[in-house]
Amino acid sequence: MARQARKQSLSGFFHVIVRGVGKQILFEEETDYIYYVSLLKQYSEEEKVSVNAYCLMENHVHLLLRDTGDGPAQFMKKIGVSYAAYYNKKYDRTGHLFQDRYKSEPVETKEYLLTVFRYILNNPAAAGICPASEYLWSSYRKYDDPLSFVDSKPLCRLIGDWEHYAAYVSKKNCDQCMEYTSRKKDDEWAKETIKCVLGLNSGTALKDYEKSLRDEALRKLKQAGLSNRQIERLTGIGRSIVQKV
Repeated sequence: MARQARKQSLSGFFHVIVRGVGKQILFEEETDYIYYVSLLKQYSEEEKVSVNAYCLMENHVHLLLRDTGDGPAQFMKKIGVSYAAYYNKKYDRTGHLFQDRYKSEPVETKEYLLTVFRYILNNPAAAGICPASEYLWSSYRKYDDPLSFVDSKPLCRLIGDWEHYAAYVSKKNCDQCMEYTSRKKDDEWAKETIKCVLGLNSGTALKDYEKSLRDEALRKLKQAGLSNRQIERLTGIGRSIVQKV
């Protein structure tokens, strides 16, 4: 089967994920994380790709990149080849280290740029490791650092100073972005999303809302990814109403 062409980004921003083959651990020791970050720095300068944020997890990596050329393909290829050679030699290993090609999605709006940025930095918190501010292997501490290779200027213009940044990243949120495997959007997921988006333990509470507030809440649930049938089933609100909002 022929590979599908990657979507290009009009803004130049991309959310990129790369994962170890079969969820293979990519970083065994502190020096491994340090080496991967050094590759980000080296090849971002060589390929003229801006690294706006990164988070290195045990078996996968999230990146927010900006490239005004043909996309981050060459950048990711160089990092992948260099790091795989380093890792296989160090740990006496052979074969592929990374799973397939990296995954990428264009980031076209300011709203989604902010969402992806926060999502990447909050990976350690979402995994139950530690708050974003305490994780060592992300770009969290490099925000507005003029000596860092990480280019946070586009985010600084949208978020503001460090105080606003820390508050934005730590704010409770329901950010949903690209992952390697999409979570099944069953009713359990939908119930969690209703609680997260609306702060409600039960969607049936929407039946008591005033019409304008109810419709706004229904729109938020649709934007979060719930289907009309799920909303109808979990709120008790008729499908004709759900479809109209």
